[in-house]
Amino acid sequence: MVLETEKLDKFFKLGGREVRALSDVNLQVKRGEFVSIMGPSGSGKTTLLNMLGCLDKPTHGKVILDGEDVTKVPEKKLYEIRRHKIGFIFQSFNLLPYLSAIENVELPMEGTKKSKDERRKRANELLKMVGLSERGEHRPHRLSAGEQQRVAIARALANNPAIVLADEPTGNLDKKTGYEIVRLLGRLTVDQGATVMMVTHDSQMASETERMLFLSDGKLLAKEKEGILVEKKTKCPYCGRKLAEDSEYCPRCGKKL
Repeated sequence: MVLETEKLDKFFKLGGREVRALSDVNLQVKRGEFVSIMGPSGSGKTTLLNMLGCLDKPTHGKVILDGEDVTKVPEKKLYEIRRHKIGFIFQSFNLLPYLSAIENVELPMEGTKKSKDERRKRANELLKMVGLSERGEHRPHRLSAGEQQRVAIARALANNPAIVLADEPTGNLDKKTGYEIVRLLGRLTVDQGATVMMVTHDSQMASETERMLFLSDGKLLAKEKEGILVEKKTKCPYCGRKLAEDSEYCPRCGKKL
């Protein structure tokens, strides 16, 4: 497991009364999964994402990220965890307008051990991966909304995070572009082994993922559904051969999965 929560609770004080934003949330995400969490406004989706992203601490319970209980980590170390273990994708893209696309992708790598040339090489590889190799020198205002979100995805992957958290990543996009973005995230989990958790209220977008979870009134419901990506993940990404669930190598082309 790359991410687990155990009996996660989050309470707030509001007007002298206690409000439960999350209650007894237990979830598990395997490395390489693409999981969506659905729920209406006020169901606790953003609060949960804040817990998972180490932006806030729960009232009770644990968040275990890449084998470490991050609820016990001091604040000064959480910055490093957020930087190196978590990639964030936001509804509003959050690109710096005065930087080019490639500079936005390089930004999370500032202060790491990578040299300037290594940072530029990695950023170019990521922009190529998201289909923007020719747009690296363009600033955000010269990119479409879909292209800006692709840059944001590349930026989220810059430091090879343990997990990418996407908060309504299609919320500011038209339907067609939204599908392209979600399918791109799905391809990254299949081809690159990325782990993605996406929060959304759009059932059609959620159905493009591997596993759909449902949050209601701060509680994770027992029911969950398989998404379209499940079928794609039972096939070899190189030759398309159908695979057994525990396959490490493709029986047809012999490539490691």
